[in-house]
Amino acid sequence: MSVNSRGDKTQGGIKSIEVGARVLFALEEGRGPMTLSQVAAASGLHPSKAHRYLASLMRVGLASQDPTTSTYDLGSSVRQLGIESLRRIDPVRIASARATELCGESGHTVNVSVWGDYGPMMVAWSTGTHALPLVIRVGSTLPLLDSAVGHCFLAHLPRKATAEALRTQQRRGETRKLPAAEVESLRERVRADGYGRTTAPIILGLSALAAPAFGADGAIALVVGMILPAKMMTEAETVRQSKRLLAAVDDISQQLGHRSEP
Repeated sequence: MSVNSRGDKTQGGIKSIEVGARVLFALEEGRGPMTLSQVAAASGLHPSKAHRYLASLMRVGLASQDPTTSTYDLGSSVRQLGIESLRRIDPVRIASARATELCGESGHTVNVSVWGDYGPMMVAWSTGTHALPLVIRVGSTLPLLDSAVGHCFLAHLPRKATAEALRTQQRRGETRKLPAAEVESLRERVRADGYGRTTAPIILGLSALAAPAFGADGAIALVVGMILPAKMMTEAETVRQSKRLLAAVDDISQQLGHRSEP
């Protein structure tokens, strides 16, 4: 059992480190410079105790203090740790693991796609319990206007990032052509709903749902799609599975370092 100099102890851990983490989390959640009283209140500590922890955190670069305003903020070491943590994240691995869980929960086929040179590229596929009249190979490019996955990328990527891919797909006959107003309406609908939905656009008898996951920078990182027989796509099933899908992409986004706006 480890006991620190102040007598704090917990089984299997060091309480003072946990308290210090509370102070760090308070600084992180403050989203900017904070006074001592604000840090103390957010971390549930008496101001004098919060001050001692801040002093220690400052010595190792995890906190900083503005000499002019005396307010506290995160230190340079936190930024270095954050950058290294992000560098080690493998978005596809994280999303694929969660997609496999979603497949098991829903019984439906689930896939993961990232943005490629010519549109959405599928990078993972988990087969559900319902037989599907198609096999889509990992590495295939999906149509932007005829897939729920494509709708998500259209809705959340900058237009300049999707414009050339859309023109190329349309020129090759890989996706349909729509008036600009309809494309814009599609973007708005996906952003409002939080997910895309298509019914038998590519393969007759199939429907699909898809939702985006976001990275620490707030940009779309990838899209998780779900394929199910069109006859099963009732409104009740759509609501049930879309909730599961949105929960899954929210989990993935959090693991990728994304923080939703309050």
